[in-house]
Amino acid sequence: MRSTDGESQGAPYVKSCQKPVDKYIEYDPVIILINAILCKTQAYRHILFNTKINIHGKLCMFCLLCEAYLRWWQLQDSSQSTAPDDVIRYAKEWDFYRMFVIASFEQAAFFTGMFAFLWAQQPMTARRAHDFVLLLKALLLSSYGKLLLIPAVIWEHDYTPLCLRLIKVFVLTSNFQAVRVTLNTSRRLSLLTVLSGVLLESIMVLFFQRMEWDVGSDCAVYKPQDF
Repeated sequence: MRSTDGESQGAPYVKSCQKPVDKYIEYDPVIILINAILCKTQAYRHILFNTKINIHGKLCMFCLLCEAYLRWWQLQDSSQSTAPDDVIRYAKEWDFYRMFVIASFEQAAFFTGMFAFLWAQQPMTARRAHDFVLLLKALLLSSYGKLLLIPAVIWEHDYTPLCLRLIKVFVLTSNFQAVRVTLNTSRRLSLLTVLSGVLLESIMVLFFQRMEWDVGSDCAVYKPQDF
């Protein structure tokens, strides 16, 4: 993406056209963040290829904690117990750990579904192992919208279930853009890739529900009336 053929005012230029390859090189980080929130392709391309961000693992862990907290909060909100206070406290802690594990499995199923679909399309797209590693990092970064789950819980109101749905849509839209930019593929293939991930994630949720585990998932199979 970046070119070192020549530089002017800090931005990389191409000799053939004397125009910046990446206009966001000279943009303020706040402007870049706003454009990324608006899911603009160029902003995603700049963040994924022209910035040095190494918080993929930490961001993934924090997003999973946010999701686990949301599910734990939903579970405690819907449960009633007459046990002593100390028993309730320890039970709630274990419920949180359980929700974290379940959220991790569902996240892994989402990524697995996407990569399995892309692997099946390999003869058409000719993806290399490096592309999949880069895509995984892009997906982890593009899932930052899950951080909004905590404010949605803190400022609880009648529209909280709707807000959770919108957050889910925003995260999937960001994942869609990450796939499209990273693999430089068509909108159709990117959409099918994300839908494949959602499908396998939903199957995982159904499995947990058949096991009679209260997963509190915000996937498509989750029923808002249980909130």
